[in-house]
Amino acid sequence: MKKLFPLALCLLFASSALAAPTLLYQGHGSLRITTEDNRIIYIDPYAGEGYDLPADLILVSHEHKDHSAVELITSRSDDCQVITNTDALVDGEYRIFDLGFATVEAVQAGNNKNHDIDKCVGWLVTLPGGISVYATGDTSTTDQMSALAKRDIHYAFFVCDGKYNMGLEEASACAELVKARHSIPYHMAPGQLFDPERAEAFNGPGKMIVAAGEKIELE
Repeated sequence: MKKLFPLALCLLFASSALAAPTLLYQGHGSLRITTEDNRIIYIDPYAGEGYDLPADLILVSHEHKDHSAVELITSRSDDCQVITNTDALVDGEYRIFDLGFATVEAVQAGNNKNHDIDKCVGWLVTLPGGISVYATGDTSTTDQMSALAKRDIHYAFFVCDGKYNMGLEEASACAELVKARHSIPYHMAPGQLFDPERAEAFNGPGKMIVAAGEKIELE
């Protein structure tokens, strides 16, 4: 038994080790983050698959149906929170939520076409290990984007459909402003989970293409 104990102890430590956080791009503007301690964060639920994991946090950037299908998430932890744009933007103030397993900051989002800047937000999610994910939500260029460059964001998702929001050229320019380590196009075309041609045409620093249904390890 004494000979087996060290091995058993090693196995115990291995099983209790934290896994690397991951991100599933579900398609269109929908993301799912799994933290190191297996907390589940959904951002703008609507598209694709992968709504089966019990939610600890649901973020909704604005009320349009392609960003707010919270009914898809039927499994939720007892303390699950739903934070919407109306919770996050109050009297012109963009709020910060320290949830322990993540810090969520609401940031500017909107445009003159279809998205009132006083009723929309983007999300900057920072995990305990310091990894950060920025989801622009539906927007064009905002005044805040250049300031975000100081944050050394790890992963930034830029809307680029060119119909209801900024197009590829402007989205690429916004990526230059934000200067994230990885710049990722999403929300590329109405009614489509993913458009490979538009994804290839996006040109931001640290360009990274993530297809709908693809999971990446956050590092």
